[in-house]
This record gives sequence, structure tokens and C-alpha cells, in this order.
Amino acid sequence: MQFKGRTVLAFVLLAMFASSILTLTIVDSSTFWGWKEKPAGSAAASAATSSGLSSKDLNKIATTYQLIESKYLTQTDHDKLVNGAINGMLDALEDPFTVYMDQKEAKQFDESISSSFQGIGAEVSIDEGKFVIVSPIKGSPAEKAGIQANDVIVSVNGDKLDGLTLNQAVMKIRGPKGTQAKLELIRQGVNDPIQVIVVRDNIDVETVYAEMLQDQIGKIEIRQFSAYTATRFAEELKKLEAKGMKGLVIDVRNDPGGLLNVVVDIVNPFVQSGKPIVQVENRDGKREPTPSTGTGKKYPVTVLVNKGSASASEILAGAFQEAVGSKVIGETSYGKGTVQVTFEKEMGDGSNIKMTVYKWLTPNGNWIHKKGIQPDIPVEQPAYFKAAPLSKKSVLKQDSNSDDVKNLQLMLNGLGFSTERSDGYFNDKTATAVKAFQRTNGLPMTGEVDTETANKLERAILAQIREPKNDAQLKAAVQELQKQIGK
Repeated sequence: MQFKGRTVLAFVLLAMFASSILTLTIVDSSTFWGWKEKPAGSAAASAATSSGLSSKDLNKIATTYQLIESKYLTQTDHDKLVNGAINGMLDALEDPFTVYMDQKEAKQFDESISSSFQGIGAEVSIDEGKFVIVSPIKGSPAEKAGIQANDVIVSVNGDKLDGLTLNQAVMKIRGPKGTQAKLELIRQGVNDPIQVIVVRDNIDVETVYAEMLQDQIGKIEIRQFSAYTATRFAEELKKLEAKGMKGLVIDVRNDPGGLLNVVVDIVNPFVQSGKPIVQVENRDGKREPTPSTGTGKKYPVTVLVNKGSASASEILAGAFQEAVGSKVIGETSYGKGTVQVTFEKEMGDGSNIKMTVYKWLTPNGNWIHKKGIQPDIPVEQPAYFKAAPLSKKSVLKQDSNSDDVKNLQLMLNGLGFSTERSDGYFNDKTATAVKAFQRTNGLPMTGEVDTETANKLERAILAQIREPKNDAQLKAAVQELQKQIGK
């Protein structure tokens, strides 16, 4: 991606980190703010002058601090007050992707960029004070525990998250490998909160998985866009092409994003030279496209997306959809179309600010923010894919009526044990289905769902979801390619 003027572009990041989803551009900030070349240490004064802060404004802020320090009922903490003032200004922007990180949080952020981390493996954002799961990373503890995109985290190990910043909430969610995070979640369409226990682990740094399917159709799954993803993608693509691949499925479902330069490198060979892969627009409406230098591919490509496909995944899907003419299949993606810049150097003390400064747009200039990429071929997964974990607060019995029973019925029907209904009422058919499941799995045939039965049900339905033959979206992607290659 090229930028004019004195801008020094290192790279553009789209969030793959557990702190927030973001599109992050590292640049020379003097270009953004129109500062002239200043000696080291003058950034704060320049910022004040450039932003229009008068001496009266600065005095008002200083007076507030002095009054709190000298008059407030209890002793105050200097750093906490300063950080609170910065957070207050950024909160006034009402932008969930513009955040302040103190020294500890900034260090954690840097570690997330440069190395693997320990945690639950889910992308988290903040929306109107609510901490929302953007996407569980594929293969992560979060995905294995049944956490879904758009789940709202209410508490962690009994600690409510109300009033916390995004980074503070993430630090509660993260933790050492082997420790438990008991999450209370609110899920759309489910009346009662869901309790989920996730065992933290190392988050897998491998991001590319490839295989050859039937009819010489290749499939490459991208779980994140990290520093080595483009290299790994190229390696796997070359292997598939050497085996005579006739069509390719690129799967970015539940991929929360990553490095934009990596997305460009992955997409570039598929797009004819000169066509834009992505565009970036500044506050004045000036756009800068990233043109391809590729030659295109002779075989067709389909792209799989769902509501957990965010940021870099959406750039990839948009580029294939508009610049290559590929079919996008699945569900409408997350909808993240802004770009953030970090200002660690300007802060000068190890803290950092991520601030929204750009939009990114598709090759045709479409802004997908809060709208997402619309699939050419919409495909919903079977109903049991969306079943929530059972709360296990009490034994589920005949004639009870709850969201737990509704999810129980979704699981039983998905496993082939018909309940003849899925409205949350525990009827006699549901009891018969439970007994049949218990008999099949060597459990006491009580017809009631205790913790042991619930745990086995959840493990069974997760195995069912992971079985490729049950993946309706993948089937649709393969069928589309078969049609295009004449199979």
C-alpha cells in the first residue's frame, strides 16, 4: 500500500489480537496532524497548539487535577487521574476502536503482535459499554467451549465487567495456560444468561490449513492474518496447484483479522495487474488505492465467510468478490471498516493510543462498516450449530420450559434423536430422545438431563459440528466450484 508525502508506512494491522478488533496503521504521525518538523519532546506542545487548546483550556484541566489532588476526600493516585483524563477524552469520541493503553496494557498489546499469547482465544470489542465477542478463533478454547460471535460477556469468574475499559476487561479474560475463566454470557435470542467455563491455553500460532477435497478442489483455511500467513498460504497453494487443483475454497470463517500487507500479498496473485485490492480514505475524503501487480489465476475461487469474519477477512472477501469475480458464500460478515493508528512514540512513557483515522473500502469503493460483506450465495448452517452450552444449574426434567431445554432439543435433533419440537418445552418426546441418547452413550436411562448427560451431549454435538460432511456452507462452496469446472 502506497501513501504520498512524508508518511513512513511500516504496515497496516487488522486485529487478530484479543484486545480489540482494529485496523492499525503505523505511520509518521507528523503527516497526520500537519506538524512541522519539531525537536524531540515537543509533541505534546505541538498537539495542544494544533488541536486548538487555549491556555484557558489547559489551565482548566490543570485546576481540576489540583483540586482533586488537594481537596478530594481520600488520597488520589497521580497515574490513575492522568489515565482517567485521557480515557475520558477518548470515550467522548464514542468510537469503540479508539482506546488508550497504559504501560502494562501497551506491553501486552505489543506481545500480542509479536508472539503467541495465553488466553481463551476470542476477539473482543466494546459496543455501548458491552463487551462483545467478535469471533472465537478457530480451534481455540473459546470455540471448543461453544462461545459464538456476538455473545456479550457480563462477568469473568464472578467479577462484573461494568465500567471497565476494553483493555481492562481483556486482562481479566486472559490468563495463564491451564487456568479457568468462568464466563457469564448473554446471547441474542436466549432469555437467560449462559454460564461457560473455558480453560485458558496457548493460542495456536499456525494460521493456514490446507487440504485437497473431491474433484481436485483445494481448500485453504486462514485462521488469522499474522506475519507468516502469506508465506504459509503461498506454500500450501503451490502444493495444491502441483497436485492439479481445478478450483479453490478459501475459508475465513471466524477469522478476526490480522496484517493488511499479508492480505494484499495473499490476494495479489489472483487479481489482474492494475486493479485495486483495497482502498483507504482519510478524513478529507481522499482515497488511496492499493493496485495489484498480479496476473490472475485460471481456476475459480470461492470464499467462505460468516458473522465472525472481520477486518482483514472482509478485505479478502471484498477483493475476491469485486476484483476477481469470485462467489462469496455463507453469512454476512462482521462489518469492520475503519483504520486505527498507534501513537506510542508521542506518548513517550510506554503507554499507547490507538485512534481511528481512516476508512478502508472495497475495490469498488464500498464501505462495509457495520454492514459487512454480503454473500453472493447465502447459506445458513444447521440449527444445532447455534446451540448454546447448557447452564447445568439444575436437572432438566419433563414439563419444564426454558432456554436450556430449547438448546437441549437442538442438540438432540442434530444428533438424530428426534424431539419433534424445539420450542423449549420438555415434552414426553424429548424425554424419550434423552433416554435414547443415554442408552447409546452408556448412561443411566433416566430421561432427565443432569450434568453428566449435559457434558456428553455438548461433546457429541461439538464433534457433529466439526464433521465436514455436516458443513452446509462448505458443501455449497464446493458445489459452486463443481458447477464452474463442469463437474
